[in-house]
Amino acid sequence: MAAMERRAFLTSGVAAAVYAQAPPKADITSSLMLWTVKGSFEQKLEIAARAGLQSVELVGEHTGWTDADIDRVKKQARSFRLGIDTLSATPNWGRDPISMVDPAQRPNLLKEVQKNIDAARKLEIPMLLLMSGNALATPYEQQWSSLSEGCKRCGELAAKAGVKLIVEPLNNKVDHKGFFLATCVEGLRLIREVDNPHVRLLFDIYHEQVQIGNVTRTIQEAAPYTEVFHIADNPGRNDPGTGEMNYANIYKAIRKTGYKGYITMEYLPLGDPVASLKKAADDMRAALAAA
Repeated sequence: MAAMERRAFLTSGVAAAVYAQAPPKADITSSLMLWTVKGSFEQKLEIAARAGLQSVELVGEHTGWTDADIDRVKKQARSFRLGIDTLSATPNWGRDPISMVDPAQRPNLLKEVQKNIDAARKLEIPMLLLMSGNALATPYEQQWSSLSEGCKRCGELAAKAGVKLIVEPLNNKVDHKGFFLATCVEGLRLIREVDNPHVRLLFDIYHEQVQIGNVTRTIQEAAPYTEVFHIADNPGRNDPGTGEMNYANIYKAIRKTGYKGYITMEYLPLGDPVASLKKAADDMRAALAAA
C-alpha cells in the first residue's frame, strides 16, 4: 500500500471497520503465519487485521532489517492493533550448517539462535521457532542425543534473554523430506527431556496428521507443554473444513485441556484470504466457546 493510500486508510471508516472486527482479549490468542498470504508486509498485516485476528508470526522476514526498519514494523503492527508473537531462531536451517542433530554444527547453531534472539528482543517478540534440521546417516539415538543437548544449550540462551523457544516438528512424508523431528510425540519427549520452561512445543496439527495422525489424543497429552498450535487441513494444507480433519472437535479438545496460548492459521487460503481467515477464526472461536 502506498504511503498516501495508507494515510487515507488510517483516517477512513475502513480502518475503523478493521478495528471493530478485532476480537476481545481472550485466553487463546488468534494469529496468522504471514508467509501463507500474498502481498507486501504491510498488506499482509492488513489482511490479518481485516480477518479479525489478534497477532501474526514471522519466519525470516526480519533478517536484514535495520533498527529503523524494526521501529517501522512495530509501528505498523500497532496501527493495525496486531501483536507479533513469533519469528524463527534459525530462518535458514535448510541451507546453513546449523543443524541441531549434528554436534559439529553446534557453535554455528548457538550463534544463529543468539542473533535471532537479539532481533526478537528488539522487535518485542516473545517466542522463536526452533527447527531440528535434517537427519544424518548416523544412528538415531546419536542424533537424538545431539538434538537434546543442542536444545538444552539453546534453552539456556532463551532463559537469559527472557524469551521462549518453540520447537516445531515437521512431517517428512510430504512437505519436508529428510527432516529429523517429524512428530509431536517425539517433540513432547524432547520438551520433557530438556525440562526448561523457556523451551516449549509448537504443535502443528497439519504436520502431525500427515505424519502419524491420532492428533486429538496427542493434543491432550502435549497441551501443557505447548505454546502454539498451527492450523491447516489435510490434504492440500488449505482452509480448515476442506479436508479430512474435524477441526470443530479438535478445537474442543484443545479447550478441554485448559490450554492458554496461540492458535495460528498457517494454511493456504483457497479463496479471498480475508474472507477465508475470518471464517476460520470465527469457526475456531465458536468451537472453543461450545467446548
